[in-house]
Amino acid sequence: MEGGRVAVVEDDTLLLDQLALALKGRFEVLRASDATRGLALAEQDPDVFLVDLRLPPSNEAREGLDLVAALHQRRPDASIVVMTGEADRRLAQMAVERGAFDVFRKPFDTAELVLVLSRALERRRLLGENRALREEMLRGHSFGGLVGTSPGMRALFAAIEKVAPTDATVLVHGESGTGKELVAEAIHRKSRRGRGAFVIVNSSALPEGLAESELFGHERGAFTGAVAARAGRFELANGGTLFLDEVATLSPAVQAKLLRVLERREFERVGGTKTLSVDIRLIAATNEDLALRAGKGDFREDLYYRLNTVVLTIPPLRERREDLPLLSEHFLGAAAQRYGRQPKSFSPAAFEALRRHPFRGNVRELQHLIEMLTLMVEEDVILPEHLPGTIGAEGPSFSSGAFPEGVSLSDAVARYEKDLLRKAIERSGGVKARAGESLGLDPNQMKYLCRKYRL
Repeated sequence: MEGGRVAVVEDDTLLLDQLALALKGRFEVLRASDATRGLALAEQDPDVFLVDLRLPPSNEAREGLDLVAALHQRRPDASIVVMTGEADRRLAQMAVERGAFDVFRKPFDTAELVLVLSRALERRRLLGENRALREEMLRGHSFGGLVGTSPGMRALFAAIEKVAPTDATVLVHGESGTGKELVAEAIHRKSRRGRGAFVIVNSSALPEGLAESELFGHERGAFTGAVAARAGRFELANGGTLFLDEVATLSPAVQAKLLRVLERREFERVGGTKTLSVDIRLIAATNEDLALRAGKGDFREDLYYRLNTVVLTIPPLRERREDLPLLSEHFLGAAAQRYGRQPKSFSPAAFEALRRHPFRGNVRELQHLIEMLTLMVEEDVILPEHLPGTIGAEGPSFSSGAFPEGVSLSDAVARYEKDLLRKAIERSGGVKARAGESLGLDPNQMKYLCRKYRL
């Protein structure tokens, strides 16, 4: 394939002229005589970079190697060809490690150079086609950052479309890592409040004793350390949407004040007497059974019914395994773009190991795994040996006799969850942060679960 745009970076002006003349009529040629100007050519989005290694100001090979790395970071889809007069094979290897597609030695032969550049352009074309196919595949199966074609996800997308235009309070239910925040954001973006603020509050991460101040603000002198008045999250969300994650962890006092806001759209700051009015939409989320909590008296029943106006349930990844190929493609492309790497793919054997994995951390665990593989694996294809040892093992199976007859589903899940946490903490030598990482949990989730089960 010819007719592409080639950026030539060469400090020898005579050789630069010769290269431009040799390529004239076959390619559009951009020229630069040093690394700084060469990097600036990236803004013109060339298809191929032809880079000399020894460039000013040092005229050492590291100048060209650093330029290769910078160009690869800025334009990961572009093909980089290195030309050098060096006989040292290590330099060629280092150039490839930094992102070069090919290396050839001076003095150049015009026919050989055209062949190398044509191959580099063909690679660029294939990468572009692959990216277009990825985008086309995802276009009809994504919704505000959520990806899936399974029946559960299609039902979720339809429910979001229905509820988003209204101001109804929404309760999003789903396990940790399923994407509750993405659901809330999709509702906000598709609502009339889409141009307003979208304020996120992780209730489980609010410091005890300060949760009321964080949510509703405080006046100067309301408590020790309150040296100035401060607006809370409700005020910040005025005119927009407040997303209250892990709502089940709020204290009874905060629950009572939250109920008043939902009923009257007004509150007072901590230490204040002035009543403030707010225009917000509340979206709450939980991974617990709030109806059960309310029935036991662990959560205000009247608040539960206020939150329970519309309930959206996100299926866990284990119940939507048909979405795994689509999710993997989505995260592989996103990770490659984020870290300036070439998009990778899974070998059939590696993907089969992925398919067998229980993914207790749900979609978030898959995303973190793929980001790690994108950063750590040098090859374009991810093989089984690249996967962590925990991937590919069959998930635990439970017989009907694993729990006493008549035990409720929520109690059975809680017992299993507690046992899983306890064993992970034991394996990590008592280091809870490390145990959380092994289970695909972020620090706030681990802290919340340890508090919940008193571990």
